[in-house]
Amino acid sequence: MKLSTKGRYGLRAMVNLAVHKDEGPNAVYQVAEREGISDRYLEQIMTSLKRAGLIKSIRGPQGGYVLTREPAEITVGEIIRALEGPIAPVDCVSEEYPEECERADYCVTRVLWAKVRDSIAGVLDSYSLQDLVEEAKRKKLNGNGSAE
Repeated sequence: MKLSTKGRYGLRAMVNLAVHKDEGPNAVYQVAEREGISDRYLEQIMTSLKRAGLIKSIRGPQGGYVLTREPAEITVGEIIRALEGPIAPVDCVSEEYPEECERADYCVTRVLWAKVRDSIAGVLDSYSLQDLVEEAKRKKLNGNGSAE
């Protein structure tokens, strides 16, 4: 299973918002610049995160994006699901809508794929955005992957 740039960049943007949350709303161009991501692409990602209720936009000259909850209350799993959809290495074990196949009753690999799904989901759900903020602080990063 490989995450797309949407999932990877979206997680980086969320960490960036969390690191800079005390500075007020962050404009897309600010986050994009700090993370080295295209403004236009990041705006699409932010729309998905907003639709999922993880961030909200503030209008006006001092506007931008802010988290809707504290970083400790947002899991990495929530962010990845908002951007990538249900976690599943194959469609027949999707978290939301597992596709039934004619082999489901006797498929020997389905159990394996379900365990892979559960393992991935377990790791992603065990980390909060705050955990990653703390990791950034430990590594003395400025919320953009570079040292201060």
